[in-house]
Parts: sequence; C-alpha cells; structure tokens
Amino acid sequence: MLTVFDALVFIVVVVPFLSLIRHRGALPKLPASHLPAVPPRLSVVVPARDEGSTMARAVRSLLAQDYPDLEVIVVDDRSSDATGDVLRELAATDPRLATLRVDELPAGWLGKNHALWRGADRATGEWLLFTDADVVFGPGALRRAIAYAVAGGLDHLTLAPRLVAHGLALRSFVAFFAYAFIALWGAYQANDPKSKRGVGIGAFNLVRRSAYERIGTMRALSLRPDDDIRLGRRLRGFGFRQSVLNGNELLSVEWYPSLGAAIRGLEKSMYSGLEYRVVDAVGVLLYLGGTMVWPFAGIVLLGGIDRVLLAIVVVCLMAALLETYRQSMSSRLGPTALVVALLLPFSALCFGWAIVRSVYIAETRGVRWRGTTYPLSLLRAQSGLEGIAANRSR
Repeated sequence: MLTVFDALVFIVVVVPFLSLIRHRGALPKLPASHLPAVPPRLSVVVPARDEGSTMARAVRSLLAQDYPDLEVIVVDDRSSDATGDVLRELAATDPRLATLRVDELPAGWLGKNHALWRGADRATGEWLLFTDADVVFGPGALRRAIAYAVAGGLDHLTLAPRLVAHGLALRSFVAFFAYAFIALWGAYQANDPKSKRGVGIGAFNLVRRSAYERIGTMRALSLRPDDDIRLGRRLRGFGFRQSVLNGNELLSVEWYPSLGAAIRGLEKSMYSGLEYRVVDAVGVLLYLGGTMVWPFAGIVLLGGIDRVLLAIVVVCLMAALLETYRQSMSSRLGPTALVVALLLPFSALCFGWAIVRSVYIAETRGVRWRGTTYPLSLLRAQSGLEGIAANRSR
C-alpha cells in the first residue's frame, strides 16, 4: 500500500518538474528594447501606509529613472508616522512627484486597493504602473519595460523582482514561496498564449490604461487582499495580452524582515488565494505534507523501491527549488542555496502554518488589514473575476 502511495507522490511531483524543465527560461529576463519616437506617458502609482522610514529610497529610485514622460503619484493611506513629511520633502525637489492623502476609508474598500484606485484616477498616463513603496528600481527599468510592452503589443506586463531576505530561515521561506508561485502554481504558464493562466505581481504591474478601465478599474477588486494576482487574472480573463518576465536585475524588494513577520504578513491574503474555502486549504495542506515533507522523511525510514521513488522525488524537488531560487533570489547557486533546498520540508511546514493561521484568523475574527477588520462574509462576496464569463461570450 505504501508503494502505491509513494508511486503517486512520484507522479505528482515529477510530472510538473518535467514541465518546469521543459519551460526553463519561461520567466525570461526583460530584454533591451527601443522606445517609440514619441514615448507614451507613464504614471507610476505607489500606495503607502506608515512607511516613512523606508519609502524614501524606493521613491528616489523612481525619480532617478530616465523615462522621458513620467509622473509618480504616491498615495498616503492614512499614515500616522512620518510618511507625509517624507513625501513633502521629496515632492519639493521634483515636480514629477505628486502626492495624495487619504484620511478616511470609504465602505466597501480595502485600504491599499482604494489607494491604488485614487492614484490611478489622478493619473494622466496612457500606461499605469502599480508598485509598492518598498520596491527599489534599477537604472533604465521603466524605459525597458515600456519599450518591451509597446513593441510586443501587450496590455499588461508584470515583472518578478529580486527578493531580498536576511537570515537562513527567512531566506528558505521566501525561496519556497517563489517556488510555489512559479513552479507549483505555474506562473510561467501566463506566457503561453494558449493558457488561461493570469498573473500579476504587486511589485510591478504595468497596465495599459484602456485595459485597466475596460476591466472596471480597481473598483472590481475593491475587497481582494490578493489584488495584484487578481488584477492579472482579471486582465487575462478579459482577453488582454499579458506577459510575466524576470525583472530581478532591474528591481528588488525586501519582503519581510523576519520569518515571523512574513507569516503574520501573509495572514490577510493566503486564505483569499484559496477562495476562502476550507476544503481547498485542507487540500493544499495534504499536498504539502505528502509531496514536500514525506519524501524527505521516507528516504530515511523506508527501503527498497519506496526509497528509490522518494529519492528521485527529493532530487526533483531540490532541483526545481534551486531553479526558482536562481530566478528570484540569486543567480549564484552556492552553498547557501543548497542549504535552502535541503530546508524545503521546513519551509513547506512554515508555509502550511501560514495557511492554517490565515484560515483560523479569517474564520474566527475576520481579516484585518491596515487597521480595519473586514467580516469574511463581505470578502467572500467578491471574487474579483466577476463579468469574465459574460465578456468571453461576446
């Protein structure tokens, strides 16, 4: 009986691994392209709440871009720290920076989503870039992104940043999260025109304004904690052209300062990504235990054909994680990367605990984000994908 189970684990892990290998480079790096003679106006929208101690570097990196027709709009979402003071100082040095202040959150909105909507409503660009207040942009990032999107006739371009994490535990967890996003969830499939996979990454969601308005703006995602991914899924569902690329040479973000902070930070969005369904959460937990934890234990506890099958599974898991580690964290696969791969069962358990915590808190207390608690019944009422079926039938 155990051999049958291990054979099933072997199939469940190895088949997706082979698909990932076949699609190696499916998150290609953003290539250098030439801007059109008259570059389109670009509006960068940055929501910020209580980020006065960290956001200056990110905003300065945007203002240092060489894009010829640029405006940066930072929306201060009810901050109680020095965010407003920092923004005023920055705005005084560069007329391309505009700031908005939100003092009261309207009903039916999450704070960040409302801030994005307000910023986009103020924007004057033909293209909108939604990003976060902790994302640091390298030289030429905006110029290359717009050039690529325009040349390729895209409506939406999303870039995966380089994820900065300090400490082995946090680095292992972040690497696993990237692995889950790219390899398990299949983010790379968004580059296949035949695929229905839609992807969005909060660090860099570049959207043609006409497409943004066609899908109903951020109003259609007003109550989605996973607004970035839902934006990508909604755009893809409406038939807009989309691409997801590796932007780790052009932008970076330090996601969380510690493993505990990462798990706490995910409590608002993990359950929403599972459509607020307990059965889906249980299924993911069983999958993690059976395919990410058991194989490492099984090769020690078992022998014979079971050990052989599970050893192959472990090799595939580690190889897949190292590949996504190379894409998302560091192109150099040194000893640290190998240790991160060996810690995959630990990271999977932490990921599972984040899901359990997210489900429990949401089901018992509701979802709390940016100082506001939302009842689960309210959040469940919006999938962020409404209207897609009707649009396809036209």
